[in-house]
Amino acid sequence: MQHLLALDQGTTSSRAIVFDASGNPVATAQREHRQIYPEPGWVEHDPEEIWEKQSAVAVEALAAAKCKVADIAAIGITNQRETTVVWERTSGTPIHKAIVWQDRRTAADCAALQAAGHEPLFSGRTGLRLDPYFSGTKLAWLLQHHPDLRKRAEHGEALFGTIDSWLIWKLTGGKVHVTDATNASRTLLLNLLTTTWDEDCLAALNVPAAMLPRVVDSSGVVAETVTPRELAGLPIAGIAGDQQAALFGQACFQPGMAKNTYGTGCFLLMHTGSKAMISHHGLVSTVAWRIADRTEYALEGSVFIAGAVVQWLRDELQIIRSAPECDELAATVPDSHGLFLVPAFVGLGAPHWDPYARGAAFGITRGTNRAHFCRAALESIALQSEDLIRCMEKDAGIPLEELRVDGGATRSDLLLQIQSDLLDRPVVRPRCIETTALGAAYLAGLATGVWRDRAEIAAHWSVGARFSPRGSAADQERLRTGWQRAVERSKAWSES
Repeated sequence: MQHLLALDQGTTSSRAIVFDASGNPVATAQREHRQIYPEPGWVEHDPEEIWEKQSAVAVEALAAAKCKVADIAAIGITNQRETTVVWERTSGTPIHKAIVWQDRRTAADCAALQAAGHEPLFSGRTGLRLDPYFSGTKLAWLLQHHPDLRKRAEHGEALFGTIDSWLIWKLTGGKVHVTDATNASRTLLLNLLTTTWDEDCLAALNVPAAMLPRVVDSSGVVAETVTPRELAGLPIAGIAGDQQAALFGQACFQPGMAKNTYGTGCFLLMHTGSKAMISHHGLVSTVAWRIADRTEYALEGSVFIAGAVVQWLRDELQIIRSAPECDELAATVPDSHGLFLVPAFVGLGAPHWDPYARGAAFGITRGTNRAHFCRAALESIALQSEDLIRCMEKDAGIPLEELRVDGGATRSDLLLQIQSDLLDRPVVRPRCIETTALGAAYLAGLATGVWRDRAEIAAHWSVGARFSPRGSAADQERLRTGWQRAVERSKAWSES
């Protein structure tokens, strides 16, 4: 029983990876799911489709690894955070499509809460901003817009959860309704210091406590699987939101260590130890993990659209056929020819927090071509990340010595070189870039004795590639200055 099965339920796809006791991936299975856009700024998923595809890839990965249930020590679950699901307790049927973390429908609700003076309550108790990004206002919207839902919720007949809760409910045949402290800390409903649901925040959003899951540790056996039958009897022993799982998978166990995950969005986390640090530069404080009832914290900055801008070039503009083609085209030009692409398709996250910003391209000339668009897309990912890193350095009071990176978009050497040039410091890609799934596996393995402690886990981390700065300072400053001008022009667009 020296293998772990990690379920990695992301924004655009569901994956399952089997890891061995050295943290090496043995087999992987993946399936994409639909992105549903019912109105501008709204993003939804089908919870049943997510369950169907996540359970299917779990079975496929196990078969591809030639493992039986007896070979698997435990399951670790990691997931897109903030995405909100409400379902019926008795039938397990979703009451509405899942409202995705990118969804902006509650922007006006957040503004009204701010105008009513509630921002200090939420920032002080939860460490978060009043922004549509987080789950609480999404849940409040569902309670307001579905007849009789509030009454059913008050009686415990309707349940709320983020994707981890939904998957565990399904895996256990509707027997277990839990979430871990990392996912709970993204809801606007959790007291960051006590890691319990906060009555005042619940009251401000008018959310019934009866519909909330029990908050558990990120590492520890919480249930056994019932379905699908191919996985029956496996302990669920690790749970973490995707970005906290990546922080754990990158072995950022000491205060001051940081990682940036380049996926659909970009998410920068710095470990701050046992202290929940208050940001003065537009970041948020969040739970890094809770293990053996001991909570550790992180500072976080979130970019809503990162790798998704490359998908946009592929799927909507159709100027590339694949992500590798974006890299190939971007490498054919020395720069973006003065083009700046601000991918604020669902608003801007940290440090701007503008739900009304929208995507824009500036500096287009007659000579602008698709290679320049590809280059500008990669630059936009690096520039947004740099904005977060500068804010985090100011909050922490120390410069990063290096940036550990992971996620699917880090397969792009060009992106990481652009990032290193902008930061003027090394960017380090680990040997295993699937650190989100790996972190979930580590949390599950720690709970079941596959690894003794974090020191043993950290010993498995190794460098895959290191990118050192080589661009001119003048060029980087021009790029940075142009970017800031472009971002300012994209703000508040949908309000005008």
